[in-house]
Order: sequence, then structure tokens, then C-alpha cells
Amino acid sequence: MSLQDSLALIRRGAEEILREEELEKKLEEGRPLRIKAGFDPTAPDLHLGHTVLLNKLKQLQDLGHEAIFLIGDFTGMIGDPTGKNVTRKPLSREEVIENGKTYEQQIFKILDPDKTQIRFNSSWMNAMTPADMIQLAAKHTVARMLEREDFSTRYKNGQPIAIHEFLYPLIQGYDSVELKADMELGGTDQKFNLLVGRQLQEVYGQKPQVVLTMPLLEGLDGIQKMSKSLGNYIGIADPIDDMFGKIMSISDELMWRYLELLSFTPMSEIAQWKKQCNEGSNPRDVKVRFGQEIVQRFHGVAAAKLALDNFEARFKQGLIPEDLEEIVLTAPASGYPIAVLLKDLGLTSSTSESNRMIQQGGVKLDGEKISDQKLTIPAGGTHIAQVGKRKIAKVRLEKSEFD
Repeated sequence: MSLQDSLALIRRGAEEILREEELEKKLEEGRPLRIKAGFDPTAPDLHLGHTVLLNKLKQLQDLGHEAIFLIGDFTGMIGDPTGKNVTRKPLSREEVIENGKTYEQQIFKILDPDKTQIRFNSSWMNAMTPADMIQLAAKHTVARMLEREDFSTRYKNGQPIAIHEFLYPLIQGYDSVELKADMELGGTDQKFNLLVGRQLQEVYGQKPQVVLTMPLLEGLDGIQKMSKSLGNYIGIADPIDDMFGKIMSISDELMWRYLELLSFTPMSEIAQWKKQCNEGSNPRDVKVRFGQEIVQRFHGVAAAKLALDNFEARFKQGLIPEDLEEIVLTAPASGYPIAVLLKDLGLTSSTSESNRMIQQGGVKLDGEKISDQKLTIPAGGTHIAQVGKRKIAKVRLEKSEFD
């Protein structure tokens, strides 16, 4: 692949590259670059939001570079303060070890195990003496730390900042020194920490790493960052029908962003799909391709076919009428609450009845049973809502022009 083609692939979906001219020079050296991506084992399972970085690491791996998957088992016990307005609760050693094991199992759904280094930052941090830590802390200033937006905000508001929180970006940066990283990947919320790595590498006499930030992936609601705590996520260990059904439920607008950040389909082909949809093709067909790609990646070829067959069966084997009239409703930016949607579609007489039917397990959306009474459905998609066996409605949720 030419230098320009390599750069185009590296830029795909990236928010920022600091600095791109340095990246070009490193690529021109013609050697495999050492690419670092760090993950704190804060939860036992990964979701598609986590795989945005893994996909980029895979692309760089396919270009011939060395992929270093760093498990922050030491930093995980500090707790990443990024974006937090309160001190984050550290994890126990037992939690970190257990979560780290599941990460190792899950990442090879994407990365090539023969071409991936798995490292743990405890291997060098545990060897540090108190004197070593003091020397490391002397290489950065409080003034620089307070340039970080979340620290600055908390300081101005009189909210406490624990001393150990300053150590987090310092240690993350020092990881790059130990690994001699040529490049580090991270989310946009990690930019400050990644730049600390550049600064420390220079202090230790190394060439500074290139920093590549990726956007934070929106969840199924199309608004909030994908998160298990918000319930808007697609887990990479989700059952195949759940995974495929969730992908089919995303809005048509969000679909293109997911394709750019999560699919390995060339952007030229995705651009052609978008052109066809603009000319009248059904976006549902694109979601089917994308859904099968994701299910295949994490569950295999046979599972991808089964997921599609199961999904189609709900609509084509007499379970859903083929001639169902489509109802168009306008959804607010925050999404359409499921209880209100059922009422507005005439499937229930009130939101109270909607909630009662959900509690009783009598509500389905796109063939999946709904148990969350607080579920909101984002604008931009077409859905089949069902209450009991006989009350069925097809609805297209349009985005409000005032949002």
C-alpha cells in the first residue's frame, strides 16, 4: 500500500492526529511502528464503543505495524479521573485481575493474536520504588495538570481533587516511555493523557509518540456515549439475536457513523451505499449487511446467517402482516419513550397500561421483548411495535426539525 493510501486508512474515522507530519516521517522510515492502545479493566465485558480503538489498532496491524494492547491493571486500581466531576472509586486488585482475563479473551475477536503484544503496566510500575515515583512526579507540574478541563472545573468549583488522581495521567504517559511507543491511540477524552506521554518521552530522550484520537461512539439512543450504565450499548458478547436486533434498531442517520467507525468495509463502498440510499434504496438493506458483519466478527459465519434468518422470520413467516400500514411520528431529540409510543400508536389506552404490559412481558419492539419501562427509541428508524399477540403497528420515527 502506498504512503498516501496508508495515511487515508489511518485517518478513517479519526478525530485528530498530533502530529500528522511526524506520522508521515515515521512511516517513511519503512519500519514497523510500535502502536500502543491502553485499556483499564474497569468492567468484565467490552461493547462496540470499546472496539472503535481496537478496529483502528487492527487497521494499523494490517499495515504491518506492531500492535501493543496495554492492560492498565496498575492504573485501574487508581481510577481514571477523565471526565469525572468527583473522585472515581478505584478497583480492587481482584476486580482488575478478573476483568483483565476477559479482555484477553475478547480482543482476539478483532486483533490477530500472532501479531499482538499484550502488556500489563503493573510489570514496571510494581517495580518502582517510592523514590522512583517521586522522580517521575518531578517531571510534570501542577499547573500543567490543572490545564486539564475536568481538573480545572473541579478546582474552580471547590470540588476535591485527590493527589493520586494526578498520578493517573503521569503513569499513563510513563507507559509510553517503557513501551517506546511510536504512536498511541485513545478516545477524545484521553487527549490530555496522551499528550503527557509525548512530553515524558521527550524528557526521557525518546522521540515523542504520535497521538491519534478517535471519537466516542454514541449509543443506540444516538445521543449519549455508549455505556452499559446507560443501557444504550451493544456488547460484543451479546447473544446473536440481541446483537443483530439492536443494530437493526439504530437510526438511519446513526448507521453511517457506525459504518465508518465499526465496519471494515472500504469507505468507497460505503459511499456508494449512501448514494443509493439517497436515490431511494432502503437503508434497511445496509443495516442487514452491517449487522451480519458485526455478528460474524464476534460469533462466526454460521451465527451471522442464523441471526438474519431469525430476524426475517419475525416479519416473513406470518408473524407480522406484510401489508402493515406505516405510521409516521415525530420524535424529540431525546428519543420517544416506549410507554408514550405505545399509547400514541393506539396499542394501549394510556402510559400506565403501557407500563403494565411491559411489566407483564407483553410488549415487543422489532420482535424483541421489552422489559425496560424507561426505554427511549431514537428518531430516524422504522420499527414494529407489538402489544400482546394481536396489536401490532409499524412506525417510522422522524426527527423534529426544531431539534
